[in-house]
Parts: sequence; structure tokens; C-alpha cells
Amino acid sequence: MHDVSLILLITIGLAFALLFGAITNRLGLSPIVGYLLAGVMVGPYTPGFVGDANIASQLAEMGVILLMFGVGLHFHVEDLIRVKAIAVPGAIVQITAATALTAAIAFLLGRPLTTGLILGVAVSVASTVVLIRVLMDNGVLHTPQGHASVGWLLVEDLFTVVVLVVLPVLKDAAAGGSLAVVGTSLLMTAVKIILLVFLVLVVGKRVLPLLMNSIARTRSRELFTLSVLVVAMGVAAGSALVFGVSMALGAFLAGMVVGRSDVSHQAASDALPMRDAFAVLFFVSVGMLFNPAATLANWDLTLGVFAVIFIGKPLAALGIVLMLGYPLRTALTASMALAQIGEFSFILGEEARSLGFLSAAETSVLVSCAIVSITVNPLIFRLIGPLERWIQARPLLARWLRVPSADDALTSLDESDAGEASSASAVVVGYGPVGQTLTRILRDFNINPVIIDLNVDTVRKLHASGIRAIYGDASSKEILLAAKIERAEFLLVALPDRSARIPIISMALSLKPDLKVLVRARYMNERDTLERLGVAAVAYEEAEVAVALAEMLLQQIGVSEEVLQTRAAVIRGELAVIRPRAEVH
Repeated sequence: MHDVSLILLITIGLAFALLFGAITNRLGLSPIVGYLLAGVMVGPYTPGFVGDANIASQLAEMGVILLMFGVGLHFHVEDLIRVKAIAVPGAIVQITAATALTAAIAFLLGRPLTTGLILGVAVSVASTVVLIRVLMDNGVLHTPQGHASVGWLLVEDLFTVVVLVVLPVLKDAAAGGSLAVVGTSLLMTAVKIILLVFLVLVVGKRVLPLLMNSIARTRSRELFTLSVLVVAMGVAAGSALVFGVSMALGAFLAGMVVGRSDVSHQAASDALPMRDAFAVLFFVSVGMLFNPAATLANWDLTLGVFAVIFIGKPLAALGIVLMLGYPLRTALTASMALAQIGEFSFILGEEARSLGFLSAAETSVLVSCAIVSITVNPLIFRLIGPLERWIQARPLLARWLRVPSADDALTSLDESDAGEASSASAVVVGYGPVGQTLTRILRDFNINPVIIDLNVDTVRKLHASGIRAIYGDASSKEILLAAKIERAEFLLVALPDRSARIPIISMALSLKPDLKVLVRARYMNERDTLERLGVAAVAYEEAEVAVALAEMLLQQIGVSEEVLQTRAAVIRGELAVIRPRAEVH
């Protein structure tokens, strides 16, 4: 009879992952939660089907390799350099604080210091997948605070790679090796890493792109996909077998090399389905390690890890970002986004467990904390706005945190400015490229607007330029009143953040019902909500792109300018919502 344990595990594991992933996605949670729950269902600690742990471990290794290859594909040093001023010191302080806190808690609870340190390192790194999902869902991925948070995680990713390399050396030290032996082992590991990096990044930079370009010229999609898999697996396996270092490091380096080649986009496209499939199996295999009894037996350690994730990490991130002089919104975004652990925590935890640093019970604690933190992180992220307003409403706390408060000069207008506005006054929320363009147009027509922005440096520069500006959250009644919203005829909301627009519009219209609100929106599915609010006009980015492409197409077809403008107006009218408030029911 055929041995179908592998097929059974993959089939049932993926089926449960699909089911629970769909349920959690429907609930607005990360699908990772569903994948972990699927692992719990097929694990040895719950009734029903029990998957083969050894096979699951092998599949998880594949998942790690492809995950790290994907990280390398999308890792660009330039991205890190752009936000290095906040990402590098921020990540270092946060990792150090989280590791030290976890180690101290574990030590006080009677665990070995080494166990506490490694558990702390695993807790200190957040999930890239979860972070990007949360930032996208809240419309802040492409904002300054979004870029800073992603750059922060790039530093954590690099840190993870280094720790994965060092863990085997620490095993020698833990086994009682002398200082000389450990030092020699560290030196040899460093030499191997340098040699591996040289071979992959210098030699491989020339060889791998040539190989993949030659295969790409065959125009065979199957061969190219196979070459991507061979490169990822081959470099990873070679790193472990020849150089004795982590396969994750080899996969990461291979991804970096391929990511800089001419075929990087196609490689990423082909690797994505494989990465996602094996990543799902990786999370399922991690979920199989969850032991409810062991977690309950270690309730004290579980609570301690929860405290670090939800209190220690956010406070460390908040403190360092504010100390570096960044706005409160950026500090809160970074701190809330990092209040979770995910795939890299599991990778570190699995490696540490295989080396004997963590027990099965301690790994189970890590899994339980991950399930909870990933589940509640999107909910925690929604506290950013209320927390910011709460802090600004308390001048003593705001001054202690070095952020403008509700009675700060940056959050009010000089009374001498009151007469500067023309009869048609306007308030502009957000001073990005869109807000700058609107402000320039208003000033060209002798309308002196008030700018509301959450970037302290931007507000200070506007003050220096003689432009009226206020620092603060425009959904706050006090901030809108400080901007003299009751005197304004127009409110122009130029923010890219979808979640921020509705509270701003609602508050502004409650203060002045006849206010003409013009809004920037990204997607057409916001139409009904904005109509109900009673905005005067909406510019949809989706609609404007459609109109622009239609105009280009008509130009290429060769139609007259009159026909082009007529058709463009028809398309814009069909897509955009620009109607008098009286038409909105």
C-alpha cells in the first residue's frame, strides 16, 4: 500500500487553512490567524486527524526558504537608506528593550537566561505580512509613517538573519565549550559568512542573472519558474551543507541577487505562488506545536510575553521615535504596528527549538501569543487617532512627550491672522503633494487658506513661509475650531488615509452644516459613504486614472480634440460623484 501521509498532511492542512483563513479574513483579521488555527486543528494536542510532525517540519523548512527568498527579492538597501534616521535607531532600541524585558521576566520566573534572551529576540521582531496588511487596510502604507514602519521592519529582518546565523554558535557555548572554542567557532562562522556573501553577492551577481536571462530567452514559463525554485533551494541548501550556516541566510542572499537582476519582476511573480503555498504550510506546522495544556501550565510566562508585546514594545517604539523628533502620529503608528509577532518569530523559535534552546512548552507559549497578537493588532491600530487626541488634550503630558498640545502655538492661529482671509475662506487638511497644489491655487485666487497637518516640521515651515497652519488631528473639534472652520466656505480633505477622512468630514459638517466639502478619495467603493455624509465634490483617483488613460487612447486613435473632451467629460461624469448637496439623499 502506498504511503500517503505526506499527501494527507498537505491536503488536510491546506483544506483547514483555506477554511479558517477564509473565516478570519471575513472577520477582518489576518489570514495568518486562520493558518495557525488550522495547524492547531491537525496538531497532536487536539482531537481528530493528527499530521506527521516530521513531514510538517520539512514542509516548514521549505516555507522558511521561500519566505526568506521573497524577503531578499523585495529588499532594497535604498528603501532602508531613505528612512535610516528613524528605522535603524528605532529598531535597535526596540529590539534591545523587548529582549531585555523578556529575558528579565523569564529569569525571574526561573527560566535560564539563555532561554529568556532567545525568547526575547523572537518576541522583539514583528510580522512584515501583518504590518503591511494593517497599514494597507488603514490607508497609511504610502504615508511617511507607513514608510518609517516598513523601514523599521527591514532592519528587524536583517537582525533576524544575523541571529539565525549566530544561534548554532551559541549552542556550542551553551554546551560548555571554553571561551577559546566559542571564539574560534564565532571566527569560523564569520569567515564562512563572509565567503558565502562574497560568492553569492559578487560571483552570484554575475552568474545567476546570466543563467536566468538565458533561460528567460527560451520563452518557456515552466523552465523559468523551475530556475527560480532551483536558485532559491540550491543556494539555501548549499549554504547549510557547504558553509554550515542557516538555509534562511542563503535564501535571503539568493533573493537579493535575483532581485537586482533584469528578470526580478518575473522571478517575484513566479516565486509568489510557491512562497504563499509553502508559507501557509509553514504556519500550519507552527500551529501544530500549540499545546493548550503547556500554555496554561506556563501561564506566568505567557502573561509576561503578552506584557512585552502589548506594553513593552509599543512604549519603547513610542519613546525612541518621539526622542528622534518625529511627529506623534508617526510614533503611535510605529508603536501600534509593532505590537505583534509573526513569521520571523516562528522562524527564530523553530530554529531555537531544534537546537535545544527552547522547549516545546516555550514554543507553545510563543504560538499562543502570536495568535492573540495578530488577531487583536488591527483593533489596536484603530486606537491611534483617539490616543493622539487624548494626549493632545493634556498639555502637561503633551509637553512631557515633546509634542504640541491643544493649547500649543502650533495648534492655534495668531489673532492677527483673523483678518487675512478673504470673503471665501478655506481649510485644507493634509499638506502632501495634493494639499500643496490646492493651497497654491487658493492663494493664486487671493484665498488665504488654513492648513491642518500632522507633521510638526511641515507646520513650522509653513509658519516660516507666512502660511497659516495648525498642527493636529482635523477630526478633533478643538483643532477645527482653532482653524476657524465656522468662517470657512470650503473644506478640502487631501489626505490619502481612508480611515481618517470620515471622522474629519463628520465633525466639520456638525460644526458648520453648510460647509462645502471637497474630498480626495482613492477608490470608487467609498462613493456611498461619502454621498451619505453630504460632501460637495469627490475626486476619485481610480476615476481620474481611467479618464487619463481614456484620453490617451482617444489621442492615439486620432479623434478630434472636441470629441476627446466630450467623451472625457462623459466618462468623468459616469465615474465621479460631483453633485449639489440637495441631490444627496
